[in-house]
Amino acid sequence: MTAPHVDLDIEGPIARVWLNRPDKLNGITFEMLDGLVQAADRIERDRSVRAVILEGRGPSFCSGLDFGRVMTNRREVFKRFLPHPVRGTNGFQRPLWAWRELPVPVVAVTRGHVFGGGIQLALAADFRITTPDCQWSVMEAKWGLVPDMSGTVALAELVPADLAKRLVMTGEIFSGERAAEYGIASQVAEDPGKAALELAEVLMERSPDSVAASKRLLDQTRHSAPRRAFRLERRFQRAMMKSPNTREARRAGQEKDAPRFGPRTLR
Repeated sequence: MTAPHVDLDIEGPIARVWLNRPDKLNGITFEMLDGLVQAADRIERDRSVRAVILEGRGPSFCSGLDFGRVMTNRREVFKRFLPHPVRGTNGFQRPLWAWRELPVPVVAVTRGHVFGGGIQLALAADFRITTPDCQWSVMEAKWGLVPDMSGTVALAELVPADLAKRLVMTGEIFSGERAAEYGIASQVAEDPGKAALELAEVLMERSPDSVAASKRLLDQTRHSAPRRAFRLERRFQRAMMKSPNTREARRAGQEKDAPRFGPRTLR
């Protein structure tokens, strides 16, 4: 699938997604937002996909919203600002939050710049692998704004409250190494693309249903009361007990054989 400013290539069990405005450091446009939604929807429908690698073409992951291109169309901005009555996200939040909702793990590969909307997109991934010299910033403070593309939820989950406030209030720029120290980046690597593929291969050694359920369970219980968390544990475990991929994992373990998993059954 190729949409304006977003490319999707499904190579067997791995979906590769690229932001594709390298000449503009992958600045976010309306077309890119639409392409992100289309790519996420396409991946969700394909139950053979086991992992997603999300990156930017060219030297940068994403430099944030392209204000010069987006803010000239005030009518479109207003329309996308309105929340969907069921989903609760608006047209700026859903294209990023969609990666959080996918039932497969998403690995963001970051180089160059991860600014503004770019850091919020990276935070929507399950894992973030960065070069040590990559530059990160919650850049909205520079323009007198607040992050409003879903990133505050993930940021608050990853770092202490005082650090989250400092990053959001100041818009300070920090390196990939510092992002890992903060707990925002999952791993630092000179070749983050290679590291992302290695992680994807490890994830694909496990049942796609177990991986999907684990992602959902941990996301949904993070701020839950214990009773609700325990209820969710039981619900997902019942689903795993019925999964043919669980039976295959058990068979492979008992026979010391490589598992041959089928398509994901968990929605």
